[in-house]
Amino acid sequence: QVQLVESGGGLVQPGGSLRLSCAGSSDIATYNMKWYRQAPERERELVAVITTAGGSTDYADSVKGRFTISRDDVKNTVFLQMNSLKPEDTAVYYCNAQWWRISYWGRGTQVTVSS
Repeated sequence: QVQLVESGGGLVQPGGSLRLSCAGSSDIATYNMKWYRQAPERERELVAVITTAGGSTDYADSVKGRFTISRDDVKNTVFLQMNSLKPEDTAVYYCNAQWWRISYWGRGTQVTVSS
């Protein structure tokens, strides 16, 4: 089992940047790693995914060109660099590790974009 802990959230002004981290308690190299977010009264949505060994990445249309997902399997950590943040990016951001039918979740970190 892998425990995931997100960090790096906070309050930022529109146009600002944040870097989220997701630390795994054990080896994450064999997992596809994903970032999801959930805004109040909205369904959880997939924001970004990075496959094993960083083979490929994909993003929601709403964040393409602004967000970058990366991973460091030596440190068992996944990152989400978020630039040009907008108020509509406000949400709780969750880290997910997935392989076949196995899926682990972190507890989330709050990101608030407001002036």
